[in-house]
Amino acid sequence: MTAILGLNVNHPDASAALILDGKVVAAVAEERFGQRIKHDPSFPAQAIQSVLSIGGIVPKELDFIAIARDTTQNRAAKISYVLRNPITGGRAAMEHMRRAEVDLSISQKVGAACGQAPESVTAKIVNVEHHLSHIASSYYCSPFESLTAGFSYDGSGDFVGAMAARCEGTRIEILDRVHLPDSLGFFYTACCQFIGFDEFGEEYKVMGLAPYGNDSFADVMRELVETPSDHWFRLAKGFFGMHRGGEIGRMDERNRMEMLRLYTEKWRDKLGSPRQRGQELTQRDKDIARSCQVRFEDVALHCFKKLHDLVPSAQVAYAGGCALNGVMNARLLRDTPFKQTYMQPASSDDGLCIGAGLWTWHNVAGGRERFHMNHAYWGPAHSDDAMRRAAESAQTPMRELPIENVPKAVASLLHAGLVVGWYQGRAEWGPRALGNRSILADPTRADMKEVINAKIKRRENFRPFAPSILQPAVTTYFEQEVFSPFMMHVVKLRPEWRERLPAITHVDGTGRLQSIERDTNPLYYELIRCFGQLSGIPIVLNTSFNENEPIVDTPEQAMSCFLRTGLDAICLGRYLLVKGEHEKLLADACPP
Repeated sequence: MTAILGLNVNHPDASAALILDGKVVAAVAEERFGQRIKHDPSFPAQAIQSVLSIGGIVPKELDFIAIARDTTQNRAAKISYVLRNPITGGRAAMEHMRRAEVDLSISQKVGAACGQAPESVTAKIVNVEHHLSHIASSYYCSPFESLTAGFSYDGSGDFVGAMAARCEGTRIEILDRVHLPDSLGFFYTACCQFIGFDEFGEEYKVMGLAPYGNDSFADVMRELVETPSDHWFRLAKGFFGMHRGGEIGRMDERNRMEMLRLYTEKWRDKLGSPRQRGQELTQRDKDIARSCQVRFEDVALHCFKKLHDLVPSAQVAYAGGCALNGVMNARLLRDTPFKQTYMQPASSDDGLCIGAGLWTWHNVAGGRERFHMNHAYWGPAHSDDAMRRAAESAQTPMRELPIENVPKAVASLLHAGLVVGWYQGRAEWGPRALGNRSILADPTRADMKEVINAKIKRRENFRPFAPSILQPAVTTYFEQEVFSPFMMHVVKLRPEWRERLPAITHVDGTGRLQSIERDTNPLYYELIRCFGQLSGIPIVLNTSFNENEPIVDTPEQAMSCFLRTGLDAICLGRYLLVKGEHEKLLADACPP
């Protein structure tokens, strides 16, 4: 047996994955554990413990430790940047050196994380370039084995903002790189910060705000990001504060990652004063969000069409933080020659650990067998006893049900208007709740979006909620036929359904759908089917089971979220609980 531990370390979204004989066994981000810090950049000690425990492996049995970073790559580009920017470039170089030195003790840290003697870990360390790890995370998890285009784009990694590749069989051939300071991710984040969303990982808020605005700053955005015919894209000089040095992942007094400001003072001349966090969102801010999103899509389309010229295939596998832009993902299918796409559920930096591990399997360990990721449930599970103890501790009305009766009972509560926390099986891999750690509600109720935003999620009221829909019904309710098991596409609902599904229909008539197949999550599929029998619509509102924190991990965390928020009910495995005022509804849903 070949055992590979894949790691994303010394970088936001620290994570670990275990791969045994080329198959992913477990994968989880560090943020789910410990201090539960969103995008946690600390060493993923508890994630390592979790994946090794799930796989029944101890550190000394590991053959390889694959790290999704290779500081030896792109040296010429780094040297060139330092020579052109001696002060900021020098600081950045020192940071890269610091991170390279940390890698020397990775094997010892893995042993220590599991309570083993540091010298007991003899696994070979393999460094895999950041964007190569991204592409590998998608291509090696895809069902594609014939000629496939590979692409990665995000903020930065190993001094690169984007990478193009040709993939076939078990081989990934790098065709081109976009070196820093050019980065489409930096452009989007700079706009995000200028609007006042200045904490790490808030780019999704710009995507949600964009439909409320107009593309009134199109000329400015075209100036900020150029798309020359002979290149992928270029950022305007003097407008972006890239690589000013400083330690990656430094935390502030609130335990949140400090962010370097990516826009410069020159933005004021074009857009006025930046919005400060907490200030009211103006129409100008909404227009900036809209213009940013439009320009991002146009540049991304330019890149994918150029990619198709290099790799003339109907198939593309891609990843990186920018790949989480669901609006662009749906447009790619409509407006490029690519007709079959694949992204694994953790397409941002947490997914790097799987990419590094699978690249090592195929290119270092010599593995030939391919792996296809067709579901997202690679995190930890908790026992029935743990769920029962958490349920009994709540001292609220409860029913213990045969598991086969759970979907019908929960569907009844949803149809009655209750908001239900749904906690089942193994945790999802990636940033989105996909039917095992979800908050669910009736999408046909006009007030449901406001209720969940105000009483449970406690977040901005412009942010939409996602529909989970049975895959056979997608084309009945949505204009675009798309298979999106990992909630990666934002698609327009058919006009006749928009008013009937107000809780999951965004202001522009779209929804970020998750299509559910029976084989990959039979319990969730049955729940939605039962709700469809009651409501006539096989769709539920699905949002992540949390309240301004990482998605819940343990039954105790789920129960705490239920008790302290406006959640009406919770289903922990086969234990169904409600707040006291809903006891009659519980009795009706669970007849003797």
